[in-house]
Amino acid sequence: MVQFIDLKTQYEGIQEEVEAAVLKVLRGGNYIMGPEVAELEEALSRYVGVAHTVSCASGTDALVMALMAKGVGPGDAVFAPPFTFVATAEAAATLGAVPVFVDVDPVTFNIDPAAFERAVRAVEEADPSLHPLPRLGSDELAKLTPKGLIAVDLFGLPADYEALNAVAAPRGMFVIEDAAQSFGGRAGNRRAGSLAEIGCTSFFPAKPLGCYGDGGAIFSDDAEFADLLRSIRVHGQGSHKYENVRLGLTGRLDTVQAAVLLTKLRVFDAEMDARQRVAGLYERIIGESALPVETPRIPRGYLSAWAQYSVLARDGAERERLVARLGQAGIPTAIYYPRPLHLQPVFAPLGYREGDFPVSEALAGRIFSLPMHPYLDETTIRAIVAAMASEGGNAR
Repeated sequence: MVQFIDLKTQYEGIQEEVEAAVLKVLRGGNYIMGPEVAELEEALSRYVGVAHTVSCASGTDALVMALMAKGVGPGDAVFAPPFTFVATAEAAATLGAVPVFVDVDPVTFNIDPAAFERAVRAVEEADPSLHPLPRLGSDELAKLTPKGLIAVDLFGLPADYEALNAVAAPRGMFVIEDAAQSFGGRAGNRRAGSLAEIGCTSFFPAKPLGCYGDGGAIFSDDAEFADLLRSIRVHGQGSHKYENVRLGLTGRLDTVQAAVLLTKLRVFDAEMDARQRVAGLYERIIGESALPVETPRIPRGYLSAWAQYSVLARDGAERERLVARLGQAGIPTAIYYPRPLHLQPVFAPLGYREGDFPVSEALAGRIFSLPMHPYLDETTIRAIVAAMASEGGNAR
């Protein structure tokens, strides 16, 4: 049986090390903020190439904590792509800010820098003719302040932060790199997580570097910002446990998860190399097959972490046929993401409409993801591609 993400095979390869690390935590009794947490933070800082890492309970907590530390709240506009998981915009809305969506590039699937600049100008001038804006009252729209951007490194490919930072920096806006899917990726010589003022990632089990529960981290070179995050992480703690100097949350990473991540980090580079190999096989074998799908394109100078391997069918009907053939062959697929965020019920009060972000809407109707993990071999990949090409869908 082909696995969509093969965590079992990974575990079998590091079973002894993981179990020893977890048992050490269990016997030590430091289940919250034990020494492994600080050790992990130091290791992640070295890996990403930043001065400070603040671990936390999830990737969503990472985003919320970063926004809280930046003072985001009502009246602020936080820009985000609509073609991504809900957590990106949800984090801003949770704090009372207004998500302003910006369409994505049709090749990279990441936020379009030119569209981002138009969106910022539209908010500055309260002019929705420049870019689709939330359909708020004229007074509310006029009071909206461009505060920051959460850019997503979709499917493992870092966004164009050079261009995005160039739009944000002159306006005093922050940029958060949502590296939940791109940990291990690169743009030039810089690793994902270090490409903007703030980097946030997730250690959900299915991520390139995943733990055995939930977890996340925030990356920064700003010592004061990191200290603020550490306070927010524990109920706005001050100089001691029972001094609370600001609003915060319970955002700590469990020690057991830190122990798991330390173990997995030691084999992570080898797994990243294997992901590149798998992606290369997919591209070559799909290309040889003449299937009616577009494979991902990685810009020159970039390295994707390949959190997912997502292809584009010609249209929705073709996607349905290909997914059905794979299903008949026992091969799992997924659709990331079937409905853009601006059309999700939770954001209906913002008044966005179908047609506001045509690239995201078109991608949602054509995209689907194939099995992707470091343990796929060429034989299996050929079987996956053959199943898509087979009318009977019985290739295995």
